[in-house]
Amino acid sequence: MVQKVQKMVDGKTSESIARESDKQLRKSLTLQDLFFLSLGGIIGSGWLLGGIAAAGVAGPASIFSWIIGGVIVLFIALTFAEITSALPKSGSIVRYPHYAYGGYVGYIMGWAYLLGAMTVPAVEAEAILSYASTYVKGLFHTVSGVSVLTPIGILYGVLLLVAFFFINWFGIRFLARFNTIMTWVKFIIPIFTFIFLFFTLNKSNFVGHGGFFPTGIEGMFYAIPTAGIVFSYLGFRQALNFGGEAKNPQRDVPIATIFSIVVAIAIYTLLEVAFIGALKWPAGVNWSTLTSSSLGSAPYFIELQKANIAFLGAFAYFLLISAFIAPAGTGWIYSGSSARTLYGIAADGYYPTGLLKIHKKTKIPYVALITSTLIGMIFFLPFPSWYLFIGFISSSMVLTYLMGPVMLMTFRKHAKDLHRPFRLPYASVISPIGFVAGGLIMYWSGVSTLTMVFYTVLLGVPVFYLLYAPRKLGLSKTFVYTIGTMDFLLTGAILIFNYLFVLYPLSKESIGTKTTFFLIGWALMAIVWLLSTALTATKVSKEYKKLFTSSYWLFGMFFATDIVSYFGAFGMRTMIPFPWDNFLMIGVYLVVYTFALKAGHKTDALEEAIEEVNETSSA
Repeated sequence: MVQKVQKMVDGKTSESIARESDKQLRKSLTLQDLFFLSLGGIIGSGWLLGGIAAAGVAGPASIFSWIIGGVIVLFIALTFAEITSALPKSGSIVRYPHYAYGGYVGYIMGWAYLLGAMTVPAVEAEAILSYASTYVKGLFHTVSGVSVLTPIGILYGVLLLVAFFFINWFGIRFLARFNTIMTWVKFIIPIFTFIFLFFTLNKSNFVGHGGFFPTGIEGMFYAIPTAGIVFSYLGFRQALNFGGEAKNPQRDVPIATIFSIVVAIAIYTLLEVAFIGALKWPAGVNWSTLTSSSLGSAPYFIELQKANIAFLGAFAYFLLISAFIAPAGTGWIYSGSSARTLYGIAADGYYPTGLLKIHKKTKIPYVALITSTLIGMIFFLPFPSWYLFIGFISSSMVLTYLMGPVMLMTFRKHAKDLHRPFRLPYASVISPIGFVAGGLIMYWSGVSTLTMVFYTVLLGVPVFYLLYAPRKLGLSKTFVYTIGTMDFLLTGAILIFNYLFVLYPLSKESIGTKTTFFLIGWALMAIVWLLSTALTATKVSKEYKKLFTSSYWLFGMFFATDIVSYFGAFGMRTMIPFPWDNFLMIGVYLVVYTFALKAGHKTDALEEAIEEVNETSSA
């Protein structure tokens, strides 16, 4: 047996440092705290801007979009509920893939999740500024029909992130108590909003202006990942991410997670009905131009004001209070969640152990909190608009949630004796349904978003070679630096090219050229990443080969989804029309699910996590 290469810090391995840090976290969160963390993560900017965004994509059919999206997320959340009840960890979502597949897949999924998680505070800050722009001028200006932040708007956004930081700095108890109070406000205002708007419903809005499906049935599905629907529901994971700081995580985390989604489905669906029914159409506006119209900055506020009912006009100003509290609440929750994500990735050994440092007084991972806040500020620059953020974040996060169903079945196979306070019934049926449905949400994002997400995820993998591979896998620095640099340069070049490719106007004359260049970039990426993974597998010792051979299903899913998306109903060149493209992808995802289950194995990290849980249970 080849000895494992581990980085030593003051005589301790990174794994032992992580275990000690986990024990230092203050375990004070109750069921109510966890429920409000998840519900607070869900009811944020999505309720303020998601309604108009979804209607702009799918028209009245967006009502069904909220229901379908919520049910799919619920299927995925059920699988995580069992996993978290058995292995409660802070930063859990990025730690579980490491347990099921080892370092390589674990890092890729951790990086993908981190991409989405650290952008959310910036998104919520933009939602606050969007509503604030109705009475504070100069925050936004219009570029190519989209309202984007001005330099002064970005400055205010940065100040909001600093405020989110300090709310988290005072510790988990303060965050929980403060968040519970604010979430009650976030919960009550949307309910009163749809109740009051029901008095102004115009039935013709549901059948006029192109009918109930103005963009076709496919538009109903396209809205789920691109209009903020999935983005809104994914806040359910907050109970999971804070699980390591709960009093009774095995019981409370599953209940909080499931109940928060069920409540959110009801609220969001009723809000969408109310928004569409209360629409008073601005001149020259149709469904597709709603978000760029006068309604785009503060839709519910404007609808209440134009209802010509004095009481509703007065209530609109209470809504402005919620327009600050709702996204701010989600922002400070995600600020803490992003810190736990960085903490979780460091605990798996990918990032420096300094990120595991716990503040002696407040018992928070303070280095990770500082780091995630600073990085989050950067995202105001490439995505200075709420509507531009959403598709990218949704797809990158859904990619990581697909791991839930396959990890559940992997842990059932390789950790049979693990105590499970919550055991999901019919898991062998729910897991593949959750995986396929989540995959379809990703597919519905469209080829432009998907390609950017996949390539951005791959762009971060060279860090695995530079930081993790030499000290954990015993690979020579010459080899890992060569592979890492080559992968980074090629992926970066193709990513930039793809960005320019998306901006290039699509026409009958250009479609052939665009297809050729897309296929060249796609083929190069597939070949390079499969070859570099296979080559690395030949360089490591026998005990580590499984880390790389267990990743092929993931790359297969990336490139199969991307190529079908280009030629499907959500791509550039529709050669596989709706719904046949969806049937094809269902088959693809079922095949991928089968290979993902075969690739899962009992890693050393899983064994250590089981031992730690057993020690805690017997203490």
